[in-house]
Amino acid sequence: MAESIVEIVAGHAGHMPEKLCVSDLAGAHTYADIWRQVQQVSQELAALEIHRRDCVMVECTQDAAFLICGLACELVGAIFVPVEHRASEERVRSILQDTEAKLFLNSTEYDVPVTRMAAKELLAKSAEDFAGQLPATIVFPKAEETAELLYTTGTTGVSKGIEVTNRNNIALAENVSYGTEMKEDNVELIPLPLSHSHGLRCCYANMLNGSAVVLIEGVMWVNQVFDLIQKYHVTAMDVSPSAILFLEQLAKGKLSEISPQIDYIQVGTEALQEHVKEMLISYFPSARLYNFYGSTESGRTCALDFNRDRKKPGCIGRPTRNATFMVTDENRKPIESSQDNMGLLATAGAMNMKGYWHQPELTEQIMQGGYVFTNDLGYIDEDGYVYTLGRKDDVINCKGIKISPSEIEDSARKYSKIVDCACVPKEDRLSGQVPKLFVVVQDKEDFKQKEMFEFLKKYIDGNKMPKEIEVIDEIPRTYNGKIHRVKLMDRK
Repeated sequence: MAESIVEIVAGHAGHMPEKLCVSDLAGAHTYADIWRQVQQVSQELAALEIHRRDCVMVECTQDAAFLICGLACELVGAIFVPVEHRASEERVRSILQDTEAKLFLNSTEYDVPVTRMAAKELLAKSAEDFAGQLPATIVFPKAEETAELLYTTGTTGVSKGIEVTNRNNIALAENVSYGTEMKEDNVELIPLPLSHSHGLRCCYANMLNGSAVVLIEGVMWVNQVFDLIQKYHVTAMDVSPSAILFLEQLAKGKLSEISPQIDYIQVGTEALQEHVKEMLISYFPSARLYNFYGSTESGRTCALDFNRDRKKPGCIGRPTRNATFMVTDENRKPIESSQDNMGLLATAGAMNMKGYWHQPELTEQIMQGGYVFTNDLGYIDEDGYVYTLGRKDDVINCKGIKISPSEIEDSARKYSKIVDCACVPKEDRLSGQVPKLFVVVQDKEDFKQKEMFEFLKKYIDGNKMPKEIEVIDEIPRTYNGKIHRVKLMDRK
């Protein structure tokens, strides 16, 4: 049995060499193409004295070259460290210092003390240096070896390197491929950045499945997106809510045209709002539409096809193939949970990270007994469906009533004069906490709070109504689109 994604790719190259593996704007690559280039690049890395456990940083270029470099690192036993395209120099320096990377494959110019070259330059050099000279023997990495470090900041701004093993990556890929009921001839469009876990793990899932991915950097160039969908007969998409809204705004007719060929769509990287769900259902009534729950630390642990299960507010679906859920009290003791007795969600399974890079104390805070413990408040119903109100610190406790910020936000976004919004808890002497709603409006002169309150009464129970609405210029968000609630709660 294969112990790494690169070993799986090698197996497909042997059994179905001409099958499509990766396509990008530059062209198509079969499994045989990818495997040959991975072997050549791995030899070039060895010539550059990259050894096992050495870290190699790779700036995301959203193309086949990026994936080839990552798989080549895996093959030589080096640790693949992806970083987002055009990351700040401060972030690059911080990751370089933390990893002591021996090589940085970058497309953006940085003044940093490390050997640098472009990924495509490395590919070209390896093809020249090792043309027709593939390794006589291949030693694949073991399951327990570290494959990659994924750096995330989250809403705290503290940079953490999440250590992912080869075993983790295979389990994560299984969670996605089985969670989406992926078919053998799947061709998935991925505009989401491969420097983040969501897009990268979709690639691994398709490689595990022996199917194909089509890579593009975002959806800004709408005609390019639909040209690729038509050219490669895309059957699935991995998109963010903002990306699908952008496509709907500029090319709603084309969404209807491709609808018959789309088997499924998975949505990730930011909160999925109700109006986005409704829009996707209207355009893709026969497709499976997935919202996955999880984190970089434990991956896709729960999946909901919201086209099938439409009447489950707060539901995040059922556990995926390798995931087990538990609900605990604040002392991490298991409880029998229900809608009236919520606790904190925890997940166990082969997909859970090895730990935080060089941060054993932080690792111990979140991982115990094989479980990754979250701060998400929720419960599991009698049918095995998992529900969450959101992060415990974000959930509003008003006179003992638990209020989900997203419930208020989804209702507020239905108001035509609202561009964006966010709800946070505000301390209150009588109620403990009350909901406070921040809104970005189309026209400040035209916006009337009284009218909005009257509108919200149609959708929100009286005991959950926001007690205050504040107009601001912009809702603060993290780099991957999540609401930065701490910044809003810190506002005076």
